[in-house]
Amino acid sequence: MYATIAFLAAQFPPLETAREDGLLCAGGDLRPERLLAAYSCGVFPWYSEGLPILWWSPDPRCVLPLDAFQLPARSVRYLRKHPFRLTHNAAFGAVIRACAAPRKSSDGTWILQEMVEAYERLHTMGYAHSIEAWDADNRLAGGLYGVALGQAFFGESMFHIQSEASRAALVGLVDLLRLRGAMLLDCQQETPHIMRMGGTLLPRAEFLKRLHTALRFPVPKGEQGSLLQRSSTQAAADAWDVWEPWDCRYAWSTSGWFRS
Repeated sequence: MYATIAFLAAQFPPLETAREDGLLCAGGDLRPERLLAAYSCGVFPWYSEGLPILWWSPDPRCVLPLDAFQLPARSVRYLRKHPFRLTHNAAFGAVIRACAAPRKSSDGTWILQEMVEAYERLHTMGYAHSIEAWDADNRLAGGLYGVALGQAFFGESMFHIQSEASRAALVGLVDLLRLRGAMLLDCQQETPHIMRMGGTLLPRAEFLKRLHTALRFPVPKGEQGSLLQRSSTQAAADAWDVWEPWDCRYAWSTSGWFRS
């Protein structure tokens, strides 16, 4: 699998050739190996109905440092009075479909059916994960999903049906990533929602440096391109062990996450 990912990673153009809006290239497919290759390069897919698959590498890049994460005081007060039950990977399909549902603030969705199917394949392989927030009546109130690779997590989308449920899920994700020793939580693009909770913008070069570290690649001086393209074959092979998918599911209690 590594050889295929390395081959597909080499097909992406140098990231510094991306347009000002972050668009890098178009085409290809959503097979698991290509998606993992894209994430390892700092690239992600984002496109709408009727368009080819578009691959993006925005500069700057929005990330949420795990040690800087903080909830707004109003959210803290609400969640103390109205706690949600959190789960990990209990309803991935329901979460991604809820994220794909049309929203009042948008004319359509970028999470098309082929995207849903692609990330469900990654979920089956152990690379895509969801956090669910359930209300007191055991109804899905909110959640999020994303892709885990090495010590990095790439957040894709979140939703809420009930107030503060998506923030509760984000609290759960941050706690879980801390437990697993993650080093990077990628949020892809700036949103007021993320910035209010500690999000920050990184120049592409700095983001790639941190991504190299999270994927256990050496960071050659001045290097700004694809990890698999530009790192030594031996270093990449040595790093492959930490790219293995998560081998367990986690359960939530009042004291935090534990292996279930």
